[in-house]
Amino acid sequence: MQEQITSILAHMAKAQHELARTLEAKRVVVAHMAMLVEQIPDHNPSFGEIDALMEHSLEVTKGVASYLNSLADLEEALADNLAPILKLMKEQPGEE
Repeated sequence: MQEQITSILAHMAKAQHELARTLEAKRVVVAHMAMLVEQIPDHNPSFGEIDALMEHSLEVTKGVASYLNSLADLEEALADNLAPILKLMKEQPGEE
């Protein structure tokens, strides 16, 4: 039984690692977008139409929100996947 738990944990760890790599790539994009927004002057920006500026600002906000939601999903997936394993490990105190 311990070998099965170890195997399940190894597969879960690999899947979570891949998800973390995806989130890292997404983090880089969001950070880059935030740096671009930071470069916008506070006074009298000349971007042409306000509609384009609002659309781009909305896209940046969506990117940040999407990244944060992905982090929350990762945390939830980790908790959901580890809870049954921890329960099984508590039920078998003699095996190590």
